[in-house]
Amino acid sequence: MGTPKLEKPEEGYLEFFVDCSANATPEFEGRGGDDLGTEIANTLYRIFNNRSSVDLKSLCISPREHCWVLYVDVLLLECGGNLFDAISVAVKAALFNTRIPKVRVLEDEEGAKDIELSDDPYDCMQLSVENVPCIVTLCKIGCRHVVDATLQEEACSLASLLVSVTSEGVVTCVRKVGKGSLDPESIFEMMETGKRVGKVLHASLRDVLRKEESLGPTRPKVGFLG
Repeated sequence: MGTPKLEKPEEGYLEFFVDCSANATPEFEGRGGDDLGTEIANTLYRIFNNRSSVDLKSLCISPREHCWVLYVDVLLLECGGNLFDAISVAVKAALFNTRIPKVRVLEDEEGAKDIELSDDPYDCMQLSVENVPCIVTLCKIGCRHVVDATLQEEACSLASLLVSVTSEGVVTCVRKVGKGSLDPESIFEMMETGKRVGKVLHASLRDVLRKEESLGPTRPKVGFLG
């Protein structure tokens, strides 16, 4: 729980932090991992810095005084290429599983406000992630462009295009990475591919998340929870 920002007094907000473990690749040793983590975090800020991605007003508890702050911490343990896409999918899945406790703002006779948290652990609010975009990275290799590139394919590409796409195929953000250049025709083709791939990616992710949600406590535990 925090204080709304001055320029958006009736909204909560998200904070991003990306930590690139040196165990993922030797390139992350020293400042290499810090620079990439900052680049990824800045890209996530650009994507979520608008009201259409997440209903930030639903995170407001009391205008100008209290709001929910969602801290999105990303720990990168393995680097196999296509980092931006994988991280964006993970962020959307995490937001889908986020539950925010319901609170009430009480005011006494003197006008002093107090916040009361519900005693019921299941009395919470689920975020709507319907408009949360995912990133589709398209790597330009020669006259073609590749989706979901491996490290070897990324090494052959001089320029890539990051396309942030919603489940409806709406592009919300576009960013070029790499030292190479992209001509207008290539950018148009890559954006069209990104929109098609993005819609399929969202549909697959939605099916998986709904299936896991339906399983509830019976779903198998994996990763660190196993």
